[in-house]
Amino acid sequence: MTVQLFEPFSLRGMTLPNRIVVAPMCQYSANDGNASDWHVMHWGQFLLSGAGLFMIEATGVEPRGRITPGCLGLWSDENEAAFAHALKIARSYSDMPVGLQLGHAGRKASALRPWEGNGHYPEDDGGWQVLGPSAVPFAQDWPVPRSMTERDIDDLLQNFADATRRAVRLGLDCIEIHAAHGYLLSSFLSPIANHRTDAYGGSLENRMRLPLQVFEAVRAAAPAAMPVGVRFNGTDWVDDAINGDEAVAFARALADRGCDFVDVSSGGNAFAKIPVGPGYQVPFAARIRQEVGVATMAVGLIRTPQHAEAIVAGGQADMVSIGRGFLNNPHWPWQAAETLGVNIDVVPQYRFGATSLYRPTWGR
Repeated sequence: MTVQLFEPFSLRGMTLPNRIVVAPMCQYSANDGNASDWHVMHWGQFLLSGAGLFMIEATGVEPRGRITPGCLGLWSDENEAAFAHALKIARSYSDMPVGLQLGHAGRKASALRPWEGNGHYPEDDGGWQVLGPSAVPFAQDWPVPRSMTERDIDDLLQNFADATRRAVRLGLDCIEIHAAHGYLLSSFLSPIANHRTDAYGGSLENRMRLPLQVFEAVRAAAPAAMPVGVRFNGTDWVDDAINGDEAVAFARALADRGCDFVDVSSGGNAFAKIPVGPGYQVPFAARIRQEVGVATMAVGLIRTPQHAEAIVAGGQADMVSIGRGFLNNPHWPWQAAETLGVNIDVVPQYRFGATSLYRPTWGR
């Protein structure tokens, strides 16, 4: 019986050897946006994991677009050089496809690193002026964002296009635009944060305008064979905000513009009571896949191989994206292969320890 989780999957000119994706996970360990030695180790372990695709963490397209001062960036030649150095080492023993998530943190930028506590850096202590669709702070005691002007919007589109061209030069295989979790593009989509009265606010058509323009800018800057996808919210988990119908409409608009895949997450535009549990966001991906037909990635506490296989085999999503599970076990696909009875390729140095399916052919 075929195990769907380990079947190949193609997106434009990129073919994944299986449907397991290492989710983009912020490490807060860059220096002025530059990849560090930590990234060499972090990327390297997942590139030996046996997953089908490794997505590099949210990477700011300008300094103000970083979530924290420790977040990756790709706005300068220095950023690009540091990225190239780390990526070359990490990829030395792997041919796994590698993607990059490009984003802008918007009104949730200038934040403390998670281990430093909640909240944000003030402008006079390492922080910076944050941007948003409107002058509406994310939460009490968070900075009031400056409402973006048309010039800011033009600059943003240019920054996304420039970062895309840098990603192409780095030899990355695909790009995912971050439009989820209350960051800049997500906040434009959500009426919680977007109170504009111009062409970028009000109706869903207007609220989608900037995220769609960013997609078009990235798509135009990327080679024809490079897949471009978008991560966005299936819901904000509060009333009068992004909901399932709006998520479907946004996915359809993206598909009409040539979007290759969608990565459906949720929340982050407001504090909300979220019913967290295994696969709690999968229904949003399943609905979009069914109603829109675009290639879909499911996320959200997918921890067991059986659950991941059920999602793909049941047609709820084409790929599963796993984050915390990989932090717990960087060789999660080895466990999945053994559990599901599949033999996968593993670098020679690790084969005897990968799964019980491998047997030594020479003396111990």
